[in-house]
Amino acid sequence: MKQNNRLKERKIMAYISLYIEDPRLNVWHLSILIAILGLGYRQGQRRRIKVSRSKIMELSHVSTLPTYHKYFKQLQDLGYIKYTPSYHPGYKSEVKLYKKRLS
Repeated sequence: MKQNNRLKERKIMAYISLYIEDPRLNVWHLSILIAILGLGYRQGQRRRIKVSRSKIMELSHVSTLPTYHKYFKQLQDLGYIKYTPSYHPGYKSEVKLYKKRLS
């Protein structure tokens, strides 16, 4: 079990290393990405992570919707994430993380 956790942690660190090397990303981008990674770790997922806006905002300490939407959209535009919304109240939306930027 410990070895499995170490492997997960190494993969998380690979994502973080990619993020911190990009000068276009600021503290808000990084905070949202770390929140998504944290949710993925808790869910045992690496790339396809079930999310809710409220949970990401809580974990990233982003307190206003305009700030959240602005930086979340920029992460999509930069190719770090793909967001698939769920309009069903019983299902969460999904974020797919990309290790290499799409753009």
